[in-house]
Amino acid sequence: MAPDRFQGALTAAQAAGHLAAGLRRVRPDVPLVELPVADGGEGTVDAAVAAGWRRVEVEVCGPTGLPVTAHLALNGRSAVVELAEASGVRRLPDGRPRPLVASSVGTGQLLAHAVRLGARRIVLGLGGGACTDGGAGLVQGLGGRLLDALGKDLPPGGAALRSLHALDLRGLPDMSGIEVVVAGDPAGPLLGRSGAAAVDGPRRGASRDEVRVLDAGLRRWADLAEAASRRTSRDVPGAGTAGGVAFAALTFLGATIEPGATFMLDLLGFAEKARGAHLVVTGEGSLDARSLRGTAPVGVARAAARAGAPVIAVAGRRGLTGEQLRKARIQAAYALADIEPDPERRVRRAGPLLEQLTVAIAAEWLPPPPP
Repeated sequence: MAPDRFQGALTAAQAAGHLAAGLRRVRPDVPLVELPVADGGEGTVDAAVAAGWRRVEVEVCGPTGLPVTAHLALNGRSAVVELAEASGVRRLPDGRPRPLVASSVGTGQLLAHAVRLGARRIVLGLGGGACTDGGAGLVQGLGGRLLDALGKDLPPGGAALRSLHALDLRGLPDMSGIEVVVAGDPAGPLLGRSGAAAVDGPRRGASRDEVRVLDAGLRRWADLAEAASRRTSRDVPGAGTAGGVAFAALTFLGATIEPGATFMLDLLGFAEKARGAHLVVTGEGSLDARSLRGTAPVGVARAAARAGAPVIAVAGRRGLTGEQLRKARIQAAYALADIEPDPERRVRRAGPLLEQLTVAIAAEWLPPPPP
């Protein structure tokens, strides 16, 4: 059972639990493995914890500066840090977008805590963020200072970066010998029409004029950040990921960028767990054209195919044709919408509905029970 989250309804772990509960009810003889998955976005830490990593709780700054309790995952000298945990949309007070001032400082604080805990390999999951600050807040959270022309610390957020005059990086931790991997859907460059402000700004609530303000701030940030680090990262494919937070990871942490779904499956040991499985069940809230660009269920299907296991998917809504499913290596797909057409009830009863779907899954895809 390897689903991603059903956004707004179930976490990946809850989805896996309901699928397993439903199948155990009709086929208690079948051994099950629950392995919630993620693609680097919201739920990445939870997926690591479900796979046996240790959860670590830290109080950090949320995207508007208010304190939040966030989590990272630790396994020996490896750590998973998630942007959405500290700097995510779900951390905005009352859910109100703050595109000009939202900051990634809390994510930098999580990274700093992972370093203090002895992590030598850090996976930074990017997705679900509330900020378009180019990762400037991340650098501040790690101990760097962003200064204006008077030598005062800049306020948080992407808009303030237009007044950036100098960087003081003496407070950054020693990151030599620490590998940082960004796991997320690779986006465009930092700047311009396909950059962080143009793409992510409107998603964060920015108007057209505010997008121009954010892009100008990111340009100023890129000029000084690249000069200070002696790395040129603004045009690297994916530098604009998550409001440009990937740019800061590339520039100051020497990070590499990996496709989130594929990388997380490797990290969670999916191939080993799927080898020899009679069936793999995956899923997410909406199985549609976006899924084909590399969300976790399609990553699960491709990895399971390499391991020799057939895959079916469950989703809140299904928007793929049979041919598209086959190309994604998914043998069949089931949707909650098929048994509950009302969207509100579908979200509210997502767990019981998933359990109900397992009756059809068991009948169609599992061998008959022993006599």
